[in-house]
Amino acid sequence: MNLKKLSVLVVLLLIVAAFFIFDLGTYLNIDYFKEHQAQFDQYYQENPLFTLVAFFFIYVAVTGLSLPGAAIMTLVAGALFGLAMGTLVVSFASSLGATLAFIFSRYFLRDAIQNRFAHQLIAINKGIERDGALYLFTLRLVPAFPFFVINLVMGLTPIKTWTFYWISQIGMFAGTIVYVNAGTQLGQLDSLSGILSPGIILSFTLLGIFPFVAKAVTNKINGKKVYAGHKRPEHFDTNIVAIGGGSAGLVTSYIAAAVKAKVSLIEKHKMGGDCLNTGCVPSKALIRSARFIAETNRCQSLGIDSAEVKFDFATVMERVQRVIKTVEPHDSIERYTGLGVDCVEGAAKILSPYKVEVNGKVITTRNIVIATGARPAIPPIKNIEAMNPLTSDTIWDIREQPERMLVLGGGPIGCELAQAFNRLGIQVIQVLRGPRIMPKEDPEVSELVQKRFIEEGIDLKLNHPMQEFVEENGQKKLICEHQGERVEVPFDQLLVATGRQANTSGFGLENLDIGFTKSGTIEVNEYLQTRFPNIYACGDVAGPFQFTHTAAHQAWYAAVNALFGSFKKFKVDYSVIPMATFTEPEVGRVGLNEQEAKAQGIAYEVTHFDLAELDRAIADEEAEGLVKVLTVPGKDRILGATIVGEHAGELISEFVSAMRHDLGLNKILGTIHIYPTLTEANKYAAGNWKKAHAPQKVLEWVEKFHRWQRG
Repeated sequence: MNLKKLSVLVVLLLIVAAFFIFDLGTYLNIDYFKEHQAQFDQYYQENPLFTLVAFFFIYVAVTGLSLPGAAIMTLVAGALFGLAMGTLVVSFASSLGATLAFIFSRYFLRDAIQNRFAHQLIAINKGIERDGALYLFTLRLVPAFPFFVINLVMGLTPIKTWTFYWISQIGMFAGTIVYVNAGTQLGQLDSLSGILSPGIILSFTLLGIFPFVAKAVTNKINGKKVYAGHKRPEHFDTNIVAIGGGSAGLVTSYIAAAVKAKVSLIEKHKMGGDCLNTGCVPSKALIRSARFIAETNRCQSLGIDSAEVKFDFATVMERVQRVIKTVEPHDSIERYTGLGVDCVEGAAKILSPYKVEVNGKVITTRNIVIATGARPAIPPIKNIEAMNPLTSDTIWDIREQPERMLVLGGGPIGCELAQAFNRLGIQVIQVLRGPRIMPKEDPEVSELVQKRFIEEGIDLKLNHPMQEFVEENGQKKLICEHQGERVEVPFDQLLVATGRQANTSGFGLENLDIGFTKSGTIEVNEYLQTRFPNIYACGDVAGPFQFTHTAAHQAWYAAVNALFGSFKKFKVDYSVIPMATFTEPEVGRVGLNEQEAKAQGIAYEVTHFDLAELDRAIADEEAEGLVKVLTVPGKDRILGATIVGEHAGELISEFVSAMRHDLGLNKILGTIHIYPTLTEANKYAAGNWKKAHAPQKVLEWVEKFHRWQRG
């Protein structure tokens, strides 16, 4: 901060400090005004112009410096100057004062805030640039939002100063009239009996209902702007059209049908989406087969001299398809039709906020829920397409076992598939740009999984930025750079697992000017609404998480808000989101881990429990891993937990429930866990926290007591 800016800031802070030090707020309350009302009235009659000007500048100063008292001064203006003159003075004084506060905020804070939170503010800045005037007008209409907060916050955004001023002038006018009118009645109050006068009752009734009226007006204005050019049908064929038959679309349809709404579910490919056909179900089936092979390879640790496993790669891959077929009826058209859902096979196209076309037929609907999921992203590496890369969508079609498989990506998908195929006898080379696999987990978590990968023979190439693919004499190679040197990585089959991108094209979104986030997902609010209040998005296409269980979680909110939002809307709750990576060792997590807490500046304590000390893990020869819990400093409230080890995805559920229902580590410690089980690890972690927070002074006195009893 330069000297000039610092000097101005010091002056402003001194003025604000003087306001509180000299208790000037006592002059800005109703009691003081009522006590001196006669003197104020007489002074105004004798010096009308000076009184108006002085009041005007005091009002500007109070609002400009964000001092308490503006609401009281608005009432006083009505009592002192009357409705017309009071409204005129307050309207301009409040707008000028608000603009001053806006300018102060922008001058002192905007650059620092925008630089510090640049990534998080991208979507907000984009929204302000597009609809900032409407946002501000909405906030000005609803007194539930403190005006001084609006002034300061808007100063941090890209909205223009002139726009801020005139929108504030117009937006606050209705509220100013209501408050000044209430002040005129307050000025006429000479005794307690006047409280029941019709004028007083009417004025304060207006104050009470104004926020609701303002909200209705705002919604009307928003609706007219957003839906301009889109004619609303007189009647609708359905209550909801859900586009996409994956987890989000299925749950949306299920809920709608359960509450007897009419719902159409449109799916152009396969019911069940990625989870059933190319994601969760096939990958876990493959992992189970691969794990059996791995267990036989370390049979000697269980006291068995040898165990031989014979398998055919194609047969293992066929088993994966058999598992899919077994689960398939759970997500089938037949099942959902039986539940009351109108299932339509075909490609949907959104024509308007109220119309969806499929197979040449137009369906009119009150609400649309977009649940189109995501697809594997192919990184922009030179010549990658020439390598015929497989992805998590297409890997399930192979039947011939490759000798060497190159896996790009170190996230959950890449790690799960790399380990599984390596256990099936394929030489797996896993290449990453970064220094470790599973970079979203804490370093010691990554190290435990990485250690197992290396022990099992996976060729991990870390810190290897990828440059291009080449094919020489029939040999495919990836050219990388490592520590300044060129590295060639030969392979036979390429598997790309470097992330997923939302499916946002091909079904009419381009006709509606619906916004997208920086990551490419559909931009939604806390109710999962797009810029059109009747169009919702949930699941992978909306983010911010790409898990089947979060897609189902979001779908509940989308369905309920779409069907009953005119009465009550629910904000989607992301406070407790569990996740698991099904490698071996398995990784389960909920809430914050340590690196996230540090990045967000959240204070925490860490408690560990090593699975090497757990009886059941020792008996199972699985005594490798940990339980790591983050808590509020000095308290047992859980901020997050990570478990690495056997069945971590199951064990984490106890921490999920504890966080969801605000139960601390003391409650887990006080819960009886069956012996010997892996779940005891959670209790022992809680015990370690308790031990670290034992009241040492009390224990010293207890020790003295026991010594005294021994004589």
